[in-house]
Amino acid sequence: MSDFLYPFLEREEVDVPALLADLADSARAKAADSAGLRVATVEREGSRIDAVAGELAERFAAGGRLFTFGNGGSSTDAASVAALFATPPWGRPLPARCLVDDTAVLTALGNDVGFDLVFSRQLIAHARDGDMALGLSTSGNSRNLLPAFREARQRGVLTVGLAGYDGGEMGRADDVAWCLVVRSDSVHRIQETQGALAFTLWSAVQERLDRGDGDG
Repeated sequence: MSDFLYPFLEREEVDVPALLADLADSARAKAADSAGLRVATVEREGSRIDAVAGELAERFAAGGRLFTFGNGGSSTDAASVAALFATPPWGRPLPARCLVDDTAVLTALGNDVGFDLVFSRQLIAHARDGDMALGLSTSGNSRNLLPAFREARQRGVLTVGLAGYDGGEMGRADDVAWCLVVRSDSVHRIQETQGALAFTLWSAVQERLDRGDGDG
């Protein structure tokens, strides 16, 4: 597998300084690509981020709760987003819960009703009108996110998606009110940039709540 990320490691390398230089060059190139994509994405999606933050702030101010979810690496990102809102490094703690955190519930639903419904069934149990649902997918095509968004929208829950590539099905779905897209075909760069999008969104929500924008 190392040849996929670092093809030069598979060579008969005897020049250690040259190998270390190759590794350093590769790391710098990936860091530059990631930084450039983050800046470009936040700039391109800036007006949409502001709009989403405004709606989130209004719902938080009215007592709404945020539910996050995703699969694989996106599940850990979803957990990080929920933790950022619920236990922030500064600012106002906000009610947020990751639907991947309870392994007993997740495995019971996967076994009993099917993995495609592990998030939608939890939203049926917990979500109410005025809440928010944020799902992350690198492809935008995750089979269990789309039913979750559909269920959420039917219940008056604001639906927000973070997707990669061209947005996939999430980017085209009427059940996703807002889909912020990272236009890249690299899973690594997509996830890194989705983290930046989530942080930017959280910061914008905090700013609006500090100003009292969501109060009514």
